[in-house]
Amino acid sequence: MDQTFGKAYKLCSQKAIDVIFEDKKSIRQFPFVMHYHLMELPTEKSFQVVISAPKRIFRKAHDRNRIKRLMREAFRKNKIILEDYLTTNNLQLALFLVYTSKDELSYSLLMGKMERLLSKLTDELKNKQHVD
Repeated sequence: MDQTFGKAYKLCSQKAIDVIFEDKKSIRQFPFVMHYHLMELPTEKSFQVVISAPKRIFRKAHDRNRIKRLMREAFRKNKIILEDYLTTNNLQLALFLVYTSKDELSYSLLMGKMERLLSKLTDELKNKQHVD
């Protein structure tokens, strides 16, 4: 079970980010909102993600950085849920993950919420695939 989260998993393409927000597909699981879009990515990885904490809520950079670090770690530990589904179905996904709470939540709580969020996402992708 590979739990690495290197550069290949980070979405850097501004065009891909714009497509994510034009598409308007999103899933909410407090304290996260995940925007996503099925698309061809310039990497062999099954997904790429942007992790964001809003400056409007967390004014100090060290607060934003800590929250993003916790989110990255929670995502890294639970990414296998999403990665297994995408690789078996030969799909690629661009993701934009936003932290929406006004308070910094504990790591253990974030882990549970991230697991539920990724499970919700895979369920929604399964339902869309059965419809098509």
